[in-house]
Amino acid sequence: MADHLMDIAYSCLKRRVGVPAEPASEVAEVLGALWAHAVPEDGLEHALGRAEEERFDLLIYLLTLDPTAPGFRSVTHRAHALLTRCHEASPLMRRRYLPPDAPTADVLA
Repeated sequence: MADHLMDIAYSCLKRRVGVPAEPASEVAEVLGALWAHAVPEDGLEHALGRAEEERFDLLIYLLTLDPTAPGFRSVTHRAHALLTRCHEASPLMRRRYLPPDAPTADVLA
């Protein structure tokens, strides 16, 4: 069995003003949207979420890709593309959160 390496991206979605957190259902709804709009090129393997008063925190686990492969996109850019796709496609996400901020830089741990 081959080992699969994963990268972890942290992101948060800023809540729109006046939209309260809904901890009982919000995590399942956001993670469901994430899985519904993931494509194989994202390499999504796992995700965790937590609803906070002013934001929704996410840890997104993506398969590590070969940086020498044609069309390589960093984990930061793949996570951002996935969140942007979810936000654009989901009326619930658009009502609840502001559009995701663009990544500022790739950070290596």
